[in-house]
Amino acid sequence: MLRGFRWQLLALFLAVILFAASLIFRSQIAPAPSTPENAPTVDVTAAPTEIVVALEPTPTVPTATPPPAGTISTFREGLVGSIQRLNPVFADLNPVDRDITSLIFEGLTRTNAYGESEPALAQSWITSSDGLEYVFTLRDDVLWQDGIPFSAVDVAYTMSILRAPDFPGSPELHDFWRTVETEVIGERLVRFRLTQPLGTFPDMLQIGILPEHALRGTNGAQLASHPFNLAPIGTGPYQLEQIQVNDQGEPTQLDLRAAPVYRQRREATERYSIERVSFAFYDTFDSALGALSSGTIDGLAAQTAQERRQLFDLANGNASVTLNTQLEPVLGALIFNWQRESTRFFREQRIRVALQTGLDRSSVIERNLSNIAVEANSPLMPNSWAYVPDLPWPAYAPDTARAELQLASERLAAAAARNADDESTDDTTDATAETATEAAPSENSAFFHFNILVPDEPSLVSLAQEIAAQWAQLNLTVAIETADLATYRARLEAGDFDTAVVEYALGASTDPDVYTFWHQGQFAPDGLNYGGADDRTISQLLERARRDPNGINRIEFYQEFQQEFAERAIAIPLYYPLFTYATSAHVSNVQLGTIGAASDRFRNLGDWRVN
Repeated sequence: MLRGFRWQLLALFLAVILFAASLIFRSQIAPAPSTPENAPTVDVTAAPTEIVVALEPTPTVPTATPPPAGTISTFREGLVGSIQRLNPVFADLNPVDRDITSLIFEGLTRTNAYGESEPALAQSWITSSDGLEYVFTLRDDVLWQDGIPFSAVDVAYTMSILRAPDFPGSPELHDFWRTVETEVIGERLVRFRLTQPLGTFPDMLQIGILPEHALRGTNGAQLASHPFNLAPIGTGPYQLEQIQVNDQGEPTQLDLRAAPVYRQRREATERYSIERVSFAFYDTFDSALGALSSGTIDGLAAQTAQERRQLFDLANGNASVTLNTQLEPVLGALIFNWQRESTRFFREQRIRVALQTGLDRSSVIERNLSNIAVEANSPLMPNSWAYVPDLPWPAYAPDTARAELQLASERLAAAAARNADDESTDDTTDATAETATEAAPSENSAFFHFNILVPDEPSLVSLAQEIAAQWAQLNLTVAIETADLATYRARLEAGDFDTAVVEYALGASTDPDVYTFWHQGQFAPDGLNYGGADDRTISQLLERARRDPNGINRIEFYQEFQQEFAERAIAIPLYYPLFTYATSAHVSNVQLGTIGAASDRFRNLGDWRVN
């Protein structure tokens, strides 16, 4: 009876087998992820859309992956001193604050490995043809550590604090920013207007930006005591976790942890394996050094020549400590006093060149500053994009130098005699002749007499003594004057010296702008041209290099400046101090790039590993 339905039964049987097979096959396939709420969907029935390639596509924000349980790594740093305000606009008042805030906050720009300004919170910028306007486009993928989006309003607020009449921070910072006008021209667009062209302006924008939403209504004076200073909110790679204090309420340790919002950025997804950075505070460098030696901390930076030597001694033969060095943004130089009446002979180029020729700088630096400094051969830093490596410094030739100094001494004596003759009357001829005879150097008298002022620091005093000894062989009488640091600085500013060993610090900037050190209009106390170097060619080159926003033009100006500086022997470069940073051997991948401020040692922290 069922024969009439055999084909139908066969089809039904096959359908059941196929259905069962499909169930088995589907069970072996992982289910597709569910679509998040508010996620975009694709309508497959919609008409085709023209494809447009965006020049600046909106970046996709990846999801940060927390480290597995039990693998959180901590880097422990020792700092000498204590925190005051974890606020970037006050950070230059306290080295400890500067180090910590460099990990919490970011500026519109930062310095790359070559000492050049590159975008940070900014995406890009353009400069007007006259160099007076800069328009910055801000990134659109940046969040504050409390989750609020970063915008141009935050930039405008920060600049309003810096130029406020009641700003309680650094006077130099306020004096600069009060001349700069800031205008918000879009959610991600900020315009800066300068009163005069300044090629170094992008470098000035490394200062950390403040969150307007967290400080709304706070003026400059109120900001100094605002709770924000001990509960900061930044955009940087690390955020405040806790501050530990002792029984007296003094901070003893501060812990930062990796900021989740920063880890969502495309440049941080595969970096920053160090989850926490812990800063321990010490009263003295010796106590911090002991902590490094015992393994209590993993990192310690030196600030002085003596501390550099201590770190070197600790690391020498100690496998548990690794020494990392880089050039500090400091030039140690011997400067001449061009303005003092008793040393006006330093205005003679041939005398300055002769003194340079008669000095073996290499041996002086090697014997007195070994392991803490290297020989300098330019008024600019070797890691600067404007540096010229082979300047025409004269080779060491003491016999040539002595002959030149003798000729110079005789010429000056003859000139003094002629001037005396012009001012004398017939009745004073004999007296004039006597004066001229006294001015002329005798066979055994020194050509010139002068002193070297040096701070009372053993290595620098030793260095100055060796310079004086070498110059004594040229028939010069050179004495050493030492002074405590306060007296030394006061004498520099007052021009109360003949020659001096001076360290010119470029500060946090890595730009090669040395205008304030050598320009003829920057005599102390208005600038740092302590010796009153007065050379118009040098000054014009520094003016042009400072004003031109074009990097290629600036390179040419600075190269010519260095050539002229060497040929005219404006001063004698001596040494570049070494920034010395010791880390535990189990911390790997530590790379020190260009150092502007000591906090720049953390620039590549995202690549470090704690093993």
